Amino acid sequence: MKRRGSWILMAAVLLLLAGCGGGSEEPAPEAPEGEPTEGFTIEGNFAEAMIEGRSGSEMTGMAIFSETAGQVTVTVEVEKAPPGLHAAHLHEFGDCSSEDGKSAGGHWNPTTDDHGKWGEGHFHLGDLGNIEVNEEGFGSITLTTDLWSLGTGDDNDVVGLGIIVHASEDDFTTQPTGAAGGRIGCGVVVKK
Repeated sequence: MKRRGSWILMAAVLLLLAGCGGGSEEPAPEAPEGEPTEGFTIEGNFAEAMIEGRSGSEMTGMAIFSETAGQVTVTVEVEKAPPGLHAAHLHEFGDCSSEDGKSAGGHWNPTTDDHGKWGEGHFHLGDLGNIEVNEEGFGSITLTTDLWSLGTGDDNDVVGLGIIVHASEDDFTTQPTGAAGGRIGCGVVVKK
């Protein structure tokens, strides 16, 4: 798979918002291949997290959260990650100050439920799932839910949380972490 730039993520969010009534009536502009995203704007309620490598990883990434009609969609893209499956979780603190990412605390779990797979029985509100990373080090995951909010200050508000990419896949059963291993990426969700 060809390496994608972050502008693809931004363009996808623009198209999503335009299609859901959250954007303008004008079609979203398309970024030329390989061009930066300066000048592109997203209308509506959104937040982002820039993901930086931790625990010696060179991984980078971005998470974009957008809210339209009570539904929050997150798309997480990573680059320079080891090939394979990597768990992604929202964590309780927006703090990536430690080299191992542990300053982000444990999984975000305002409902005090068991860890599991999103949408199947019990799960934390921070259990995003596994990102499949290809041989070129690129991977992404998208999730849409009405269980989150953006910038409300309510218990289900994702703004201010940490987002962690783990070294291993989530087995969806081991409590409370899914046996996902070390933390190779960390970002803080910031309202835009």
